[in-house]
Amino acid sequence: MLSRYLLIVFALTLAACNRQEQTHTHPAEHPAEKYTCSMHPQVIQDKPGTCPICGMTLVKITSGGGSGNRVMLNEDQMKLANIRTAVARRGSVGETVIVNGTLMRDEEKSEVIGSRAEGRIERLYMKETGRPVRKGQPLYTLYSETLLTLQQEYLLAREQYDALGDTEKRYSSFMQAAEKKLLLYGLTRKQIEALTPEKALEPRITFVSPTSGIVTEIGVSEGAYVAEGTTLYRIENIDSLWVAAELYPGESALVKTGDYVTVRVNGFESSPVKARVRFLSPEYRDNSQVMTMRATIGNRDHRFAPGQQAQVSLTPSSRPAITLPADAVIRDGKGAHVYVMSGRNVFEPRMIKTGVETSDSVEITEGLLEGDTVAVRGAYLLYSEIILKKNSNPMAGHVH
Repeated sequence: MLSRYLLIVFALTLAACNRQEQTHTHPAEHPAEKYTCSMHPQVIQDKPGTCPICGMTLVKITSGGGSGNRVMLNEDQMKLANIRTAVARRGSVGETVIVNGTLMRDEEKSEVIGSRAEGRIERLYMKETGRPVRKGQPLYTLYSETLLTLQQEYLLAREQYDALGDTEKRYSSFMQAAEKKLLLYGLTRKQIEALTPEKALEPRITFVSPTSGIVTEIGVSEGAYVAEGTTLYRIENIDSLWVAAELYPGESALVKTGDYVTVRVNGFESSPVKARVRFLSPEYRDNSQVMTMRATIGNRDHRFAPGQQAQVSLTPSSRPAITLPADAVIRDGKGAHVYVMSGRNVFEPRMIKTGVETSDSVEITEGLLEGDTVAVRGAYLLYSEIILKKNSNPMAGHVH
């Protein structure tokens, strides 16, 4: 009995010694630090350095605590990947209907230049359509006996005023009437002030443009005799343009005069502009269910031209909601998610639910708070970073 007891004690002591020996013989091994390139995850090195493929600074591969799907970039990687962030804010969002439209000249800004008097066209300064013209720029020179007579009347009235104006007030009204008549015939005040008795009167008067714009029509040629009122030029001011669109019955109810719509001109889709609806046809076109809408857009830099095609976005009912650019939302089999900045240049995916979507924005109904900083450009690069480098789904284990 005693020998069995001693055998058990010996076995226990031997086991304890073996465990102690294993503890001292095999200390806990710390994994060696590894470094990789964010753009080329196949590059892995044991020490810091640069990527042999793209030259970017290598980043440490982290393991253990923290989210396994967290992505950390340095400043060079942020610039190279063109990562852009924005703070989630509340904006207006609503159902959007897109219709096709065409840019047109604003007829309210069209100017018809007619001959102010009967005479002969001595010179045309603008001989080609499509030419830009500035306000005050010479347009044509007219020889007119009528204008010569009016100049003589003005000089006589001014001479009488200079001699008797201090005692006879009526000469002041005579001179003002003669001056106004010359202004109505198209002479400028500078031209009138240049008239003097000492200077020989010139029956050839140069007329200047009353507005700036594009010459779209020339109605006469040099040497032609014209009557008073003959159309000489048509000038279109394109500092603002019309956007004309055709609406069907279901679309015409979405907009009213005074509303603002979003316009994307072909070739400038990345720079949408706001346009205000100025006109809605009171009736449908004959034998159709089409109504005409016109909205006005600014064009002071003349980057748009009449005849260009455009898309008009109608958003009839909007409500305040947290919105993000459409490129910020990543979709996969698990649903939709965005990349939220959790530290300096550190991003982690977050599952969200979306609501109303337009061509350029998405409503966020769940998963995001106002004030969160989100990657709005380059989100797909962050998504591929996790897929390629960590060989995992960013939303694995997330259930909404």
